[in-house]
Amino acid sequence: MLAADPLTVPLTRLNARTAKALGKLGLETSGDLLRHYPRRYAEPGTLTDMASLRVGEHVTVVAEVVRTSLRPTAQGRGLLQSTITDGHSRIELTFFASHVKKLEWRQGQLRPGRRGLFTGEVSLYRDTLQLMHPECRLFGADDDAHEEDEALVEAGRPIPVYPAVAGFESWKVAQAVRTVLDPLREEDVPDPVPAHLRERDALPSLVEALRLVHVPQDEAQWQRGRARLRYEEALVLQAELARRRARVAREEAVARPPREGGLLDAFDARLPFTLTAGQRTVGDEVAAELAAPRPMQRLLQGEVGSGKTVVALRAMLQVVDAGGQAALLAPTEVLAAQHARTLRGLLGDLAEGGFLGGAALATRVALLTGSLPTAARRSAMLDAASGAAGIVVGTHALLSQDVQFADLGLVVVDEQHRFGVEQRDALRAKAGRTPHTLVMTATPIPRTVAMTVFGDLETSVLSEVPAGRQGITTHVVPADNPRWTDRTWQRVREEVDGGGRVYVVCPRIDGDATAGDADDEDGTDLVAAAEPTVGAPDVAARRPLRAVLDVADELRARPDLAGVGVGVLHGRLSPEEKDRAFAAFASGEAPVLVSTTVVEVGVDVPDATVMVVLDADRFGISQLHQLRGRVGRGTRAGLCLLVSSAAPGTDAHTRLETLAATTDGFELAALDLELRHEGDVLGAAQHGRGSSLRLLRVTRDADIIGRARTDARALVEQDADLEAWPALRAAIEASLAGEREEFLDRA
Repeated sequence: MLAADPLTVPLTRLNARTAKALGKLGLETSGDLLRHYPRRYAEPGTLTDMASLRVGEHVTVVAEVVRTSLRPTAQGRGLLQSTITDGHSRIELTFFASHVKKLEWRQGQLRPGRRGLFTGEVSLYRDTLQLMHPECRLFGADDDAHEEDEALVEAGRPIPVYPAVAGFESWKVAQAVRTVLDPLREEDVPDPVPAHLRERDALPSLVEALRLVHVPQDEAQWQRGRARLRYEEALVLQAELARRRARVAREEAVARPPREGGLLDAFDARLPFTLTAGQRTVGDEVAAELAAPRPMQRLLQGEVGSGKTVVALRAMLQVVDAGGQAALLAPTEVLAAQHARTLRGLLGDLAEGGFLGGAALATRVALLTGSLPTAARRSAMLDAASGAAGIVVGTHALLSQDVQFADLGLVVVDEQHRFGVEQRDALRAKAGRTPHTLVMTATPIPRTVAMTVFGDLETSVLSEVPAGRQGITTHVVPADNPRWTDRTWQRVREEVDGGGRVYVVCPRIDGDATAGDADDEDGTDLVAAAEPTVGAPDVAARRPLRAVLDVADELRARPDLAGVGVGVLHGRLSPEEKDRAFAAFASGEAPVLVSTTVVEVGVDVPDATVMVVLDADRFGISQLHQLRGRVGRGTRAGLCLLVSSAAPGTDAHTRLETLAATTDGFELAALDLELRHEGDVLGAAQHGRGSSLRLLRVTRDADIIGRARTDARALVEQDADLEAWPALRAAIEASLAGEREEFLDRA
């Protein structure tokens, strides 16, 4: 048993007022406070030259008080103003309080002639530099030389600057930290990093690392402390991923070996194209894992259009050949229906089992979504329960208690991050034994993210694009230039006249809609769901966004598009309306489809050659890359036009120019990761809480993550339950509890 951990002591033990203020920062225990690390360190400010002060700088100056005045404001509050000088320049100190009397002690402290250290952030008021509510450390009477020397030594150390809240400044946080930190003894604080790993890498203990970070004597100390704490964060996460991996490896699955002369062989024999080398390699990996009596846990990622669906289908057919069934879980009805159409189209008569014209070996592909008509839903459920449908494609409807399978052997999850742990487990529970799992993602993931978020899965990457694809050209179009926008729609007309199809994507459905305007069946708000526009000017955020219904009306009224059918597709349409809109687009009846991002992933129309994205600066890099991947999927080249009002030189415009310059999804994913908040990548934004990673950065700390992953797997191999390292196990339970654990399960 672990002894009582002093880091679990509630902050109310300090005092109620301090605990209340720290509670606004989400800090409730001593451990929370000590893990509230400085966000930066102010440069040692011993002799800061006041003449060089700049607005926004956090500074420490040694200066003498020239004069001090205390008076009530017009609102009855207390206002204390003091002028200090370094002998050449001057700056104002300003303090406010609810009443004059509350500042009288400060007035006595700041008597003219006294010298001291003054620390704060430089601001400007009425053309005068000032420090608002600075931290003051006055020297003793008659400028006591010893006290001044001590203060100057203190000022020469890095000054921790903490995230703070109004009324409880950084220096007060620092005081609270010292109150908790100073009495700590190393032997009383459990250390999540096992002793042999600390000794191997000469890492400081947890208590020592906390002291190095919060009370450093120089930069080298806080850097050393942070390095140890970053490794700890990586180890805790990787240890849990390793434990999950080990738990799955101990479970039994039904082996699904290939069967000669079965559906898979028949499918391969009639493929109208040659598999890429990557598809063959990954296919062999998947086939070998399906043939083993241990559950496959594999992540399949790759470039847009790299052929992930074919790899997944071949895996599903191997399972069907072995007497099992496969379920393909998709996040939206449009994508589920598209998957079903694609699989049936690839299989042909091999998907017509039991029907006139079906092949002798044929199975069925059933589609099950929440809004199917009763008869169609009943038929699909019967096919799944009887085993007549070897492949069942669906949305969350697959998770219903009423849906049963004869022998579920493989679960394929598309866009895994859309599903929570309960949803995934509900589907897995429909199998007699743990089914094999194949996770597909259409967004390329940098190696460090894959290690961090999908660390319990084996990873396969498809980087080749099938032969015959002509590539995609991308251009940024200034929305405020009428000549350019006119040319955009003229180009659309030219493409339609040449037999092509054109997507026009908007960030809203209805121009009159509020922020709750929904993008898809799951009710996700488009702009809220889009990755943040880093550095975009406020005016861009306030301007009206283009909407599907308005843009469709505008295009129908344009003379240069006269006679061109314009369809609409969005989440408010019924399944029948969506099917009709998509069919009209694919057939050429309505060759221009104005849509929300419902077409972002998986939609495949070979004749689609142009993608126009309006308000492109309001979408994230990876989302735009996915949209762009919807065109150029046939034998004709694709064109992507990113229409944006972002001004040249802004971060938003730079992102679009970068997207236009490369089609390398992994390069773009790495850039996207650098621009986005770490919590977004690790799932914190999906559940409204801060990321459990405070110092670790997956863009920067690949070496640390890799070392921690190796160490964590070695620990779990020795002791799968980590009973030998209870502090590490406790750290996992604390940092990955609740919703964060749910996010981890989405991986």
